[in-house]
Amino acid sequence: MPDGNVTSNVLIINKGDAMLGLKQVHHIAIIATDYAVSKAFYCDILGFDLLSEAWREERDSWKGDLALNGQYVIELFSFPFPPARPSRPEACGLRHLAFSVENVENAVAHLEKHQVKCEPIRIDPYTGKRFTFFNDPDGLPLELYEQ
Repeated sequence: MPDGNVTSNVLIINKGDAMLGLKQVHHIAIIATDYAVSKAFYCDILGFDLLSEAWREERDSWKGDLALNGQYVIELFSFPFPPARPSRPEACGLRHLAFSVENVENAVAHLEKHQVKCEPIRIDPYTGKRFTFFNDPDGLPLELYEQ
């Protein structure tokens, strides 16, 4: 645990300085080992809509754009023999994607009906909200967080 004398390489910029102008997350790119399996998982089980889909012959790759409640969220790719990335909870880099749900228990029941294994439901000690984790077909950790 830090002792209060934490140093950082992060440059703190005065808010009065020129800002980059970020508005929101535009999309999240996910590379799948089996495009058809991942597309079915995200669309048929999680409820994403397929906005567009293209076979990119020059890259031997599929590209699908997926939306959640009308908002473009995931760019799903396939590539031949993609290298594996560490997916352990404390691995450096992207840790997980989190989605909000009205009721975690109902969402878990839906996932389990489709043979998706979920961790036990826990309570966030800071917010009192319930949440759980599960994995996509390639082991990418996904979280359901109750509103």
